[in-house]
Amino acid sequence: MNPIQASDWLTVALQFAGLSLFSIGGAIALLPEMHRFFIDDYGWMTEKQFNSGLALAQASPGPNALMLAMMGWYFGLNATAVGSSPYGLAILGFLMTISCALIPTCTLAYTATSWVQKNSEKIFVIAFKQGMAPVVIGAMMASSWIVSSHNANYEIYWPNWALTIATILLFSFTRAHILVLLLGGALVGATGVIK
Repeated sequence: MNPIQASDWLTVALQFAGLSLFSIGGAIALLPEMHRFFIDDYGWMTEKQFNSGLALAQASPGPNALMLAMMGWYFGLNATAVGSSPYGLAILGFLMTISCALIPTCTLAYTATSWVQKNSEKIFVIAFKQGMAPVVIGAMMASSWIVSSHNANYEIYWPNWALTIATILLFSFTRAHILVLLLGGALVGATGVIK
């Protein structure tokens, strides 16, 4: 893992603020870019930390944006000097990333929603809404691929892939509630079959 310098905090803040404006369809759409940024480009986080933060955020009640705060938490933990208490910088990273991710996108969402409500009958507004559906679905599928692809050794991780495919099929072709699917995944994970 690469060492984290003081100037890297500004890099992370700007990354989150800029990407927050792209999070059409929710924060989950940012996963591929966050993975590339933290792991591939800068090496500030391990694959295990990334997946653990995602799992914790998804298992917690509340918005998906919590996963962005978990990225900040691990960034802060990894920025802590050896022998120092890690919680100060972890909390700072948590607060910084969630603020940088939410303030721009909430401002944009409020402004855009107000405008769309005033112009909801116009043809270009209707076309935009219909055109965004494939973008959101594609971003969610890319996020799923990033999370699943690190388990590419099918002989070892076949249960992970089987659960992923079963969940996709159940979600796509039944009316199973997402909380039922999350509970099922948690129960399978508790058995120790999924690693």
